[in-house]
Amino acid sequence: MITDQTLLMKPLCLFFTLLLFIAAHASTAPLSAAEPFTVYAPSRESNQIWEVRATPGKDGLALEAGKNIPLDFSPATITAHPLTKKLYVTSTRPVKNVSGGVTVDFTTGKAVIHPFAAENSYSYLSLDRKNQFLLGCNYGEGIVDVYSLDADGNPTARVATLNEGRKNAHCVLPTPDNRFIYIPYVKETNALYQYHFNEDTGALSALEKLNAEPPEGTGPRHLAYHPTLPIQYFSNEQQLGVSVYDRAEDGQLTIKQVCDLTGPTPPEDGVSSSDIVITADGRFLFAGIRGHKHDFDFISRYRILDDGTVKHLGLTPADKIPWGLALSPDGTYLLATGFEAGTLMAFSITEQGDLKRAGTFAWDAKISDLIAW
Repeated sequence: MITDQTLLMKPLCLFFTLLLFIAAHASTAPLSAAEPFTVYAPSRESNQIWEVRATPGKDGLALEAGKNIPLDFSPATITAHPLTKKLYVTSTRPVKNVSGGVTVDFTTGKAVIHPFAAENSYSYLSLDRKNQFLLGCNYGEGIVDVYSLDADGNPTARVATLNEGRKNAHCVLPTPDNRFIYIPYVKETNALYQYHFNEDTGALSALEKLNAEPPEGTGPRHLAYHPTLPIQYFSNEQQLGVSVYDRAEDGQLTIKQVCDLTGPTPPEDGVSSSDIVITADGRFLFAGIRGHKHDFDFISRYRILDDGTVKHLGLTPADKIPWGLALSPDGTYLLATGFEAGTLMAFSITEQGDLKRAGTFAWDAKISDLIAW
C-alpha cells in the first residue's frame, strides 16, 4: 500500500543521495567554470614567443599551438599589461646590436613589435599598479631599472636605477597600493631590501631600515601579495618552504612565519624553489620546487588561513624543473613550465586546493617564464 509518507520519503531519499554525491565529488571539483585563454612564453632556444591556445573540455584542457612570434634576440622574461593587449619581453642575457627588449602589441588584432632599448638583461619584469612604469630586475649584477611608459604603453627612458652591490636580486613587484617595492636576494647574498616607490616619477628611495633581514638560509626569491591583507609571501629558494611577512603602514616588513614542507624529505642540496602565485580569492598559494641534481620536482600547495599564515597541503609531482607559474585568467588552472622537460603543464585547481593534471604541451626546453591571457 502506498501512503503519503512513502511518497514523501522517495524525494527525500533522492535529495540526500544528491547531497552525498556532491560531497563525495567536492574535493575534485574545479574552483569555477573554466573559460578559454592563451598562454605566451618566450623561448631562449628558438628566439620566439610561443603562443598556446587553451580550451577547457570535459576531458581536461586542450592545448594547441597558435601563431608564434619570432624575435631577433634570445627572449626569456615576460609580463603583460593588465588593461591592454600588450606584452613586454626581454632577455636574461646581454644582447648586442639589438634592442634587448620589445613590446608586442595585439590591439590591431595581430602582433606588432615595438623594440625598446633595455639598459640591462632582466630575470623579472613587472608594471607598477597604475601601468605607468616598467620595472626590471637583473639577477647577475643585482641591478633594478625603472622605465617610463609613453601614452601607447611603450617603454621610453630609464627614469630610475638601483645597484646595491649585491648579486642574485630576483624580483621587483610593487605593493598593491603602489607605495613600496621589495628586492629579495637569494643564495649567499640572502637579504630583503625595502624601498618607497614614487608612483609619479618612478623613483625608488630606501626605507629607514633597508634590509628586512630574512632568516638565515631562506633566500627569498619571488613574491605574491595577499589580495586583502597587508601580508606578502616569498618562495624560499634555499629553505624550500614559504616565508610570510607582515607589512606595516610605513612599509617595513616583519617576519610572521616560515612554513616548512611536509611529506618527502628534500635532499640536502641540489634543489631550489622557483616561482610563487596566489589565487585571486586569497585561499591558496602555489610554489615550484626544482630538483636540479635529484628526482625532486614538485608544485608545493598551501592553504592560506584567516590570519594570513599558511598551512602546507602537500606536493604535486611535476615535469622536470618546474620554473615559471601562472594562473589562468579565471583562476581555474595553474600553468607551469618544465624547464628541462620542455613542457607546459596545466593543472586544474580543486575546491580543496589540490592540483589535478589537466593537460601537457610539448615546446622548447629552457622556457622559464610565461603569462596566461
